[in-house]
Amino acid sequence: MWMYSWTEIAWIVAAAVAVDLIVGDPPRLPHPVVWIGRLISLLQRRLVGDRLDKPLEARHNGRAGERLRGVLLCAAVVAASAGLTWLVCAAAARIHPGLGYAAHVWLISTTIAIKGLRDAAMQVYEPLSRGDLPEARKWVGYIVGRDTEHLNEPEIARAAVETVAENTVDAVVSPIFYALLGGAPLAMLYRASNTLDSMVGYRSDKYVYFGWASARWDDVLNWAPARLTGLLLTAASLALPGYSARRAAAAIVRFARLHPSPNSGIPESAVAGALGVQLGGVNRYFGKDSERARLGWAIRPLNREDIRKCNRLLMSVAYGLLGVLICFGFAAF
Repeated sequence: MWMYSWTEIAWIVAAAVAVDLIVGDPPRLPHPVVWIGRLISLLQRRLVGDRLDKPLEARHNGRAGERLRGVLLCAAVVAASAGLTWLVCAAAARIHPGLGYAAHVWLISTTIAIKGLRDAAMQVYEPLSRGDLPEARKWVGYIVGRDTEHLNEPEIARAAVETVAENTVDAVVSPIFYALLGGAPLAMLYRASNTLDSMVGYRSDKYVYFGWASARWDDVLNWAPARLTGLLLTAASLALPGYSARRAAAAIVRFARLHPSPNSGIPESAVAGALGVQLGGVNRYFGKDSERARLGWAIRPLNREDIRKCNRLLMSVAYGLLGVLICFGFAAF
């Protein structure tokens, strides 16, 4: 466990969560994820050049080579991200212990995105509340990969709710989980892995081989946090009036395994059950329909208010984790 005690780590992570809740990602400050993205793009060019732009059938004989290069990309990016973070924190601590704490707090806060996720969802909700569908489609297009130009209000709401539900793992629980295990270096390792998955882990002809390692590695890292998130969302549903913890738990058991991801189905099923709506269905990508697993029971139709309701679950999980960290910090004295 890094150089700090469990009590110190708990306070550091609590402070990082508080920084994200209050400040989020200031646009004028350099963000490590931006540099991770640039590193991924640079290494991709060096490893495969423009090979991935060719039709899949023209690259068929090179699948093993693409997978090997994808493994090298994944290993290099996560090692560089964790290693540089460790060096920054170690150098800061050598200058002054307080600076070491500050480095950990700030770097961990950059791996968390509670405020950013909530705000992105509300940027979809606000035009919906005014009946401005074109503006809502524009904003939801920034947070999902599906075609959005013809979505109606229920489909826009579904896209936003699914994004918040899935990213409760990626943006909240997973980075906090790994920060507690290994401070800023391990939290940044997780964020680098998640960035790799978002950039090259697509199930598409272009990245089917090259992105395989990044996608599988992200699945491994999210396995435990996704299941913890299911428990936390169920607990939050128990505490919030108008939400159903019983349905949330039942939906996880009944529907989570139907999702193509081994992890994403858990938070999406929990949210669907808690709200009494059905997520999943037909999404359109590049003009082609894609049927996704239907999660939850359609007790009532989705509407724009479900975006706010999902945000309440997100914030309940975030504040619940913050409270646990603070309580542990005090109890350990």
